[in-house]
Amino acid sequence: MLESLVNPKRVEKGPWKMFFIGLIYSSLSLLLVNWFFSGDSVLSQYSGMIVVTFSVMFSLPFVYYMFKQEEIEDESITGFFAVWRIHKDAVYAFMWLFLGFIVAFSFWFIVLQNPDLFNAQIETYCKINSPGNMQWCLDKYDFARYADSGTTGAVTKEIRLFSIIENNVYVMIFTLLLSLIFGAGAIFVLAWNASVIAAAISLFAQYSIKDIPLGVARYMIHGSPEIAAYFMTALAGGMFGINVLKNGFRGDKFLHSLEDTIILLFLALVILLFAAAIEVYLTPLFF
Repeated sequence: MLESLVNPKRVEKGPWKMFFIGLIYSSLSLLLVNWFFSGDSVLSQYSGMIVVTFSVMFSLPFVYYMFKQEEIEDESITGFFAVWRIHKDAVYAFMWLFLGFIVAFSFWFIVLQNPDLFNAQIETYCKINSPGNMQWCLDKYDFARYADSGTTGAVTKEIRLFSIIENNVYVMIFTLLLSLIFGAGAIFVLAWNASVIAAAISLFAQYSIKDIPLGVARYMIHGSPEIAAYFMTALAGGMFGINVLKNGFRGDKFLHSLEDTIILLFLALVILLFAAAIEVYLTPLFF
């Protein structure tokens, strides 16, 4: 039933509509996990991953058809700027979906006050933002039980920048591989990142609903270009995979698809490096 709510062709003409779809998908995911798994002594330990899995299940039909549609449109364009012009509406639609995930995840995580819902996300947050003092970070948010190792010490901006770039490039590669193997599968990486950002927003807002907008602003300053890069990567991998299945590894269509894929990946990498610099050097000036 949920997959019938959105027609990808209509969404491309109004990408902002995906914000509300993201709100619905992520709200249902988190509420279902809280209702059915929070009381289970075993499954509750994996609640963070189950929330993401449900969000992916709801989103797969839309993402799959979007990739197919973009691949068809990609066959008729050439040139660096034309690649962005023809695919920008799809990227915007994905970003609105992502923003809907973030807002709903943050809201319900604060309302439900159940730390197990985002247990893995909090650990990831500490690993990225306190690479030299992870144990302290986990202790601070009462997630020490998930860590039996960690180093202490001051973290310079250069160390944090390297840690963020390393993580972002890893996510980009993982997103590309997933989208090549199963085009719509890349939504798993993107839903996971939305949940990690939502956990970070909840911590920043100190579990206060009224401070969610400030938290969203704090993390989307650098998060917007970062997530756009991931979506471009997913789009590139998904379209390339579909093209190979249709046309094989030979001919002009394959070379054309490869060229456009390289262009999108190059743009994504440049944007990721730019986003990492913003996160380390610009965002702290305002928050």
